[in-house]
Amino acid sequence: MSWVLLVLAGLFEIGWAVGLKYTEGFTRPLPTVLTVGAMVISLGLLGLAMRTLPVGTAYAVWVGIGAAGTVLLGILVL
Repeated sequence: MSWVLLVLAGLFEIGWAVGLKYTEGFTRPLPTVLTVGAMVISLGLLGLAMRTLPVGTAYAVWVGIGAAGTVLLGILVL
């Protein structure tokens, strides 16, 4: 179950990383709220996953999913 939480945390990390573009410096209310929400959910899920997974492993996987996903999304969509 921790791995599922970790993957979900990584997906929300992609969401907030991409969402930063649409906040326009946190001047647009809806994208800002969605981006901050994704940040909170991502970190919350990461924290839950770290209860049973080693910290280094969980963090590396989380960052890897977020970085790779953001790059791919940026290339393919944005």
